[in-house]
Amino acid sequence: MTDTWNAADAGVLRLPSGRLIRGRGLRRPLPAGPTPAFAVYLLGKQPPEVPWEFQWLRWPDFRLPSNHSQAQDVLRTAWARAEAERVELACAGGRGRTGTALACLAVLDGVPAGEAVDFVRRNYEPRAVETPWQKRYVRRFAD
Repeated sequence: MTDTWNAADAGVLRLPSGRLIRGRGLRRPLPAGPTPAFAVYLLGKQPPEVPWEFQWLRWPDFRLPSNHSQAQDVLRTAWARAEAERVELACAGGRGRTGTALACLAVLDGVPAGEAVDFVRRNYEPRAVETPWQKRYVRRFAD
């Protein structure tokens, strides 16, 4: 039994495996409907408490994760849990860090690393992954 997102909901990305992940910007109000079972907050400072399980991945705005091996572990956990749970990835605006993390999940899901940014831009947000170093990070994520 799975309890995942509705593919038609705002911010929901369908990966090739069928996993559904919601990306969003924390500066915007929480969308109506179900809440996440698990979230990863990609922020430079500690996120506020929420009533669902979450992990904080220290990731300053317009930068890269502070700890690459932790980022790999946290994003692998998010990808695995998305098979049966509502998983959300979020940063302040929902584009740069969130798009980069979603592209990394796409790599984990089998999208070639060189195509993952375009996949996320086509299927989530056209302006996702905002900096050249974020694009490079996705290409090297699985290394």
